[in-house]
Order: sequence, then structure tokens, then C-alpha cells
Amino acid sequence: MTTLREKVDERAVGERLDELGQLRSLSALNEKVVLLRLAGRLDEAFIIANEAVRQARFSGDREMALGARVRRAQVQQYQGKYAAALQELGLCVEEAQNHEWGALEATATLSRGKVHFEMADYESALVDFKAAVFLMERQGASIDQLESSLVAVAVTESFIGA
Repeated sequence: MTTLREKVDERAVGERLDELGQLRSLSALNEKVVLLRLAGRLDEAFIIANEAVRQARFSGDREMALGARVRRAQVQQYQGKYAAALQELGLCVEEAQNHEWGALEATATLSRGKVHFEMADYESALVDFKAAVFLMERQGASIDQLESSLVAVAVTESFIGA
């Protein structure tokens, strides 16, 4: 493996985006961000990610706002804006730790590891991937939920050993 990016069914992504249409609820916006990112429609994804962050902040739910910020940083990663993505994800990890939001901390840590991986900083990536596995296990994640993180650990270890 040379990438940790998800493989997607482009047709299914397009169909789901059509279903979501012009919906503007926060959950619809969040789903659109993910789908647009996976479809490679990064400029659209970033615009909607910013809208989702704004809407989540207006709602007053800091945990939801943090999740929207993580998704926006993932778009930045796909855009190749690694420094911005690392900075945002670092802040997200710290905020999740401060509020003891374990699932969000794990997600942000895993995402930060993927940015490090794409930057070929395999040692930092491995630290984040192992931390994400630990956090997920502490949250009671199933083996299916842990699988992508465990694969990331194995792939990164193979890059370090090569």
C-alpha cells in the first residue's frame, strides 16, 4: 500500500449526493463534506465544510463544532494543505482531550496521523496511529471499528522498516 485514502464507489457517492440535494441541516452538510471529499470535489467540500463549522458553532454545541472542524481539516489534507490540516487537527486533539471527548480525540488523532503519513513523516504518523488505536480501544471499539487504524499501523511500520 502506498496510500491510506479510502476507496469509494463513485456511483453510490453521486447517488447519495443527489439524494441530499439542497438539504441544509448540519447532519446533511457533514455528510456532504465527506462525500464531496471522497469524490475529489475538494473546492465544493471545503465551502460546505466551512458552512458546517459555522452552523455547528451557531448551535452552541462545541462537540459538534469540533467534529465539523475535523472534517474540514480532512478536506484540507486532500487539498494538499498539510500545514493547515496539521494545525487544525492538533487543536482538535487538544480540545477533545480537554473535554474528554474520547471518540473525537481518536478521530482527530487518526486524521492527523494520515496527514503525517502523506507528508512521509512516518514516525509521527505511527505515534498518532498507535494513540488512535489505544483511544478507540478505551472507548470500547469493536475490531471492525479498529481495523483501519490497525492497518494504518501495519502499513506505516512497513514504511519505517523499508
